[in-house]
Amino acid sequence: MKWAASFFAIAVAFAATGCAPMPAASTAQTDKPAPVADIIRFEIPADALGARDPQLTAILAKAGALAAAQKQPTTILVTALAQDFPYLNQAIWKGVPARHTVRLSLENLTAGARQPYSVSIKPTQGG
Repeated sequence: MKWAASFFAIAVAFAATGCAPMPAASTAQTDKPAPVADIIRFEIPADALGARDPQLTAILAKAGALAAAQKQPTTILVTALAQDFPYLNQAIWKGVPARHTVRLSLENLTAGARQPYSVSIKPTQGG
């Protein structure tokens, strides 16, 4: 199955990045604020989402755990079809420990035509 390799790549990315601290920002002054870089971003294979694949559920829980492990307020952005949000959100929250210390925000964005389903985790802007 083609998406199994994608899951493996995502799992390797989680293992490689873990909860590593973000690199320090440059000290040079600029007029524009630096764009907020994603901590991690991955696409969700449509066939795995449609099947509610257990591997996808596990990856989503790990994404929730990764977001909760950050030291700064963090936003999880889920892009998918509206009918898939309950499953995706529940799988992500399942990975968040009950006593996490970081402020988490989970946002849903309805996918447009030809837009891939995805999950991205990034520091919350202005927070």
